[in-house]
Amino acid sequence: MRVVFHTLGLSCVGGAIFLQALVFSGIVQQGYFMAIEQNIAILTFEVVLTIFAIIYFVYIYQRLIRSVR
Repeated sequence: MRVVFHTLGLSCVGGAIFLQALVFSGIVQQGYFMAIEQNIAILTFEVVLTIFAIIYFVYIYQRLIRSVR
């Protein structure tokens, strides 16, 4: 279960990095970035994954801080 948790968490973080690079390249090329998702199922899935990524980031960050002490 822990492997699945870390695999999904790292995938979300990797996806966020990829999306940030995509947004940045759009801004550099066009001066702005606009994204509209009309499919409610995809939008809901993206929001759920975003919430999971935030939870995973907080979990990993807390483990790092505890290991430094």
